[in-house]
Amino acid sequence: MTKLRLGPIENDKPVRLTIDLPAAVHRDLVEYGRLLARESGQAEIMPAKLIAPMLTRFMATDRAFRRLRNGSATSHVLEPARA
Repeated sequence: MTKLRLGPIENDKPVRLTIDLPAAVHRDLVEYGRLLARESGQAEIMPAKLIAPMLTRFMATDRAFRRLRNGSATSHVLEPARA
């Protein structure tokens, strides 16, 4: 079985945000939570619990974000990829 990118969801003190998601994204989050719960042996994982770990993982793997955040590219600005 293929491993999902997220591991077990930790219980942390949340900061409340209100967002609007496209219905398709919400459906995918529900399905991802179902599959992750099954894979990790956890109880059902609600979509709201997935968003923070997904964003954390995304930012942790974004090299340009890390470089700019660490100040090593002070004169660089993120530019969209060119086809």
